[in-house]
Formats: sequence, C-alpha cells, structure tokens
Amino acid sequence: MNIYVGNLDFRVDENDLEGIFEEYGSVSSTKIITDKFSGKSKGFGFVEMENKAEAENAIKELNGSTLENREMVVNEAKPRNNRF
Repeated sequence: MNIYVGNLDFRVDENDLEGIFEEYGSVSSTKIITDKFSGKSKGFGFVEMENKAEAENAIKELNGSTLENREMVVNEAKPRNNRF
C-alpha cells in the first residue's frame, strides 16, 4: 500500500520516515518529494508498505501525530491525476 505523509518538517529525510513506519511493519520504500531546482524538501513524501493491515495500522496510529513539532497528515495515497 502506498501511503501519503504530509506536513513534514523540511529537515525530515527518508531514513527518518522509514524508522517511524518500521515500528508498524515492513517498509518497502520511502520517498521525500523535493523541488527539482533547489533540491529542498516540499514537505511531503510517500511510504510503501507491502502488508495492507500493517499499513492501515500505521495510518491510523500516525495520522495527527507530531514529528519535529509538526502534526503529520498520513493517509492512503491516491493516484495522481494528469495535470494536462
């Protein structure tokens, strides 16, 4: 299951996300979205977890929790619509 994680502090990196989500199960991958020009974090990312039950538990437990003094938004990622 692909999980959206938003409202992240710009200092949070992929290793931080992996460490948090691994407490709830096996993490396949993490990705922080960055600005293509500056390389700085855009404040959101994605976590991929294979086990749906573990992913749903992580979403339930982590949505609204605080990381680096910011309240995270955690939910199932939705497919991206084409912009054009």
